[in-house]
Amino acid sequence: MSRPKWFFLSLALSLSLLTLSRSVAARQFVLVLSQEDFKDDPGAEPDSSAEWDELGDGDSHKSEEDLDPGSWRPIFEPPSGDPQPLSESDAAYYSAVDKLMSGNPALIEDGAAEIADAAETGHPAAQSVLGFLWEMGLLRERSKGKAFLYHHFAAEGGNMQSKMALAYKYTRQDMFDKAVNLYAELAEVAVNNFLISKDSPVIEPVRLHNGAEENKEALRKSKGEEDEDFQILEYQAQKGNAAAMYKVGLFYYFGLRGLRRDHSKALSWFLKAVEKGEPRSMELLGEIYARGAGVERNYTKAFEWLTLASRHQLYSAYNGMGYLYVKGYGVDQKNYTKAKEYFEKAAENDEVGGHYNLGVMYLKGIGVKRDVKLACKFFVVAANNGQPKAFYQLAKIFHNGVGFKKNIHLATALYKLVAERGPWSSLSRWALESYLKGDLGKAFMLYSRMAEMGYEVAQSNAAWILDKYGERSMCMGESGFCTDAERHQRAHSLWWQASEQGNEHAALLIGDAYYYGRGTARDYERAAEAYMHAKSQSNAQAMFNLGYMHEHGQGLPFDLHLAKRYYDEALDHDRAAKLPVTLALSSLWIRKNYADSFMVHVIDSLPELYPKLEAWVENVLMEEGNATILTLFACLITVLYLRERQRRQAGVAAGEMAQPNLPNELGVPAL
Repeated sequence: MSRPKWFFLSLALSLSLLTLSRSVAARQFVLVLSQEDFKDDPGAEPDSSAEWDELGDGDSHKSEEDLDPGSWRPIFEPPSGDPQPLSESDAAYYSAVDKLMSGNPALIEDGAAEIADAAETGHPAAQSVLGFLWEMGLLRERSKGKAFLYHHFAAEGGNMQSKMALAYKYTRQDMFDKAVNLYAELAEVAVNNFLISKDSPVIEPVRLHNGAEENKEALRKSKGEEDEDFQILEYQAQKGNAAAMYKVGLFYYFGLRGLRRDHSKALSWFLKAVEKGEPRSMELLGEIYARGAGVERNYTKAFEWLTLASRHQLYSAYNGMGYLYVKGYGVDQKNYTKAKEYFEKAAENDEVGGHYNLGVMYLKGIGVKRDVKLACKFFVVAANNGQPKAFYQLAKIFHNGVGFKKNIHLATALYKLVAERGPWSSLSRWALESYLKGDLGKAFMLYSRMAEMGYEVAQSNAAWILDKYGERSMCMGESGFCTDAERHQRAHSLWWQASEQGNEHAALLIGDAYYYGRGTARDYERAAEAYMHAKSQSNAQAMFNLGYMHEHGQGLPFDLHLAKRYYDEALDHDRAAKLPVTLALSSLWIRKNYADSFMVHVIDSLPELYPKLEAWVENVLMEEGNATILTLFACLITVLYLRERQRRQAGVAAGEMAQPNLPNELGVPAL
């Protein structure tokens, strides 16, 4: 990540943004439990074995279209060959959505009207989109009540994306009893699609920005087949490089680096890699045959490939072998003893899946004496190493109070982590593809859809597109393209939601919005509250801003000592703050020693002059931000001049005391 640029306000050049040197993502989830969290009586096993059958087949045979009805996949990833014929209502729905994504105001208006008509007929997916339009205030007056109503109808009709939106709304309102049940259902759909052996790579939504700058490195790695690095890798694979063949297959199988999933291509590359002696492909071939991904399901072949992989010290393959013994698939019969041995081998070799699977066995008493506390310990190890199925299992434990004391709040948070990896997360990939193609309007719509569903990265990305691209974002308001006020208000709302979910940069921008009055009324006290929230997440710019507000008594008590403390703290957290903090401390020195001087009045008047000065310097002299530092540097020179002048005056005074009124050669009194 590039070194941050500081746009400083220490000499009253007004509060502005710091691009962070650390990630602006929300904090990583780490589960820490104590003995007090355990129940003395672990409780009986739930009556419904199916509900707790984490080694079941689940919905792994279903397509993503079945799991996410009304998905926009037919628009963004149209099937090859002859597509399945659509019903009249579905055809009308997809035609309307396509118009909404067109970027043409007239077509968008037609699409919105057609969605409303389809929703009135009871089409769940259309009701879901109409709820989204009411939430956005797109060509209608924004109404959270109507948005909730249509999402409720859509969820009743089985629409998963509306269930995500409702669960997030309930969570924001602290209605966890309702949120937890929705997230539990969504998480179950997500987790049943995970792999049986190797942990699925966590494909997080790409953050478009690092603070105020575009996240160019992450975007470069997300161009799919257009990426130069991928093209080189594919060329090496075509020339017979086994490792390259495996990596290309891996990229296609999981949809990594911006590629679209293609199980047929993945299978082809894995088979070629095996022929060249690449053992890692064996394990993925076992997965492919066990899941029937791009090939007819064949558990016998799956077990054979996993066995071959395990002989090459690919210990995660033991998880798949253990799974097949638990289910009795591809082997002579169920054998819990062998399954446990394989899971233990995986765990002993630091394979997270082994810990998870042992946890399932001890939780259910499969081939072992049931031990809920031991199961929970296995799950915690797996969860803290990022195993999503372990998060799901712990969520159910906290939800039902089995082994641990009931904790609905924590269960909701854990379910949400898993639910966000469901098939509806494909929206993020389509949004990124649109952004990389320069289709900002489509990217903004897709990120906004995800933002409503509670994805923090999408909230941040949508807000950033609004702030950075303005009119080019194709933001549609109540009666056409968004006005500046509507864009600021919408960006403010999105940043606020991201801030609630732990995005420190978003909290900083909320503070800026209140400080400047962008999209909301100017309110220094609320700005200070937002900066305090960002400071609690170790944000150096927020610390700097709090120091400034104490220095000037804006929203916080006038206190030069506290101002210095915050400036020093900003420097402790980010060494890039050395120059601005030095300048800020110089400002404090001037204010303390020349309280009513001309320099203080100049410093205090700079906020009024700064916007015009910044625009002039940006357009005439240099890029944005450097003008601020240049001005501050001039102030620093002034401070050094004043100090030198004071030192000389002190020296002259000392000389006059030692030799008062000594005449010079002309007999004139010395000055």
